[in-house]
Amino acid sequence: MQRERKRRLAKARPRNRQSTKAASSAAGNARRAGRAKPAPAAARRQAILDAALTVFAERGYEAARLDDVAAKAGVAKGTLYLYFKDKEALFEALVRGAVSPILGQASAAAAMPGMKAAGVLELFFALFQKEVLGTNRKLLLRLIISEGPRFPALAEFYYREVVSQGLKLMRTVARNAVASGEFTSDAAARFPQLIVAPLLMAAIWDSMFSRLDPLDVPGLLQAHRELLTGRPQRSAS
Repeated sequence: MQRERKRRLAKARPRNRQSTKAASSAAGNARRAGRAKPAPAAARRQAILDAALTVFAERGYEAARLDDVAAKAGVAKGTLYLYFKDKEALFEALVRGAVSPILGQASAAAAMPGMKAAGVLELFFALFQKEVLGTNRKLLLRLIISEGPRFPALAEFYYREVVSQGLKLMRTVARNAVASGEFTSDAAARFPQLIVAPLLMAAIWDSMFSRLDPLDVPGLLQAHRELLTGRPQRSAS
């Protein structure tokens, strides 16, 4: 009986060792699977930009700290400096990323043969509504409006990178429309600020009065195109 019990124990030991080895291997695999893969550089950079937009909007440009941006992005402060040398460079990258694609698409549309001004404006307004007013990027515009007077360098940068480029494009569109007879007045060619004014008003209205009196932005922009062209416009929807 004793010999039989020893024989059974001897057979059980290898299985126990194999089970232990398998369990250890499974645990190792689980640990490896649980480790987060390093984020690609582009994704990490975008995470920093998204965090910066939130921090700038909540605290203002002056009070915003890069430590807070890094913490919100889930990266070390040293990692942030690999992408942006200082707070000003981070802010400038935010502006370029938010507006440049919109201006680029509108410019490409304006350069298409046979493209009418009404079509360019419809595209430009739709892009602004979707990519700015419809996202947290509108916070950046509000930040410029509120902080620009206290930080002239930021205002100058925004004017150079965004405002002047947008006005140049709108002036060209308006001049071509006047020359072709699509616009009955040259007012928008002389003052292209008239074209973009409703976009700024919509952004301000959204931040201050939308809770009390929601604004029909698509309807507003359609009416604005009708004023510019002197003709009824089809609905963007």
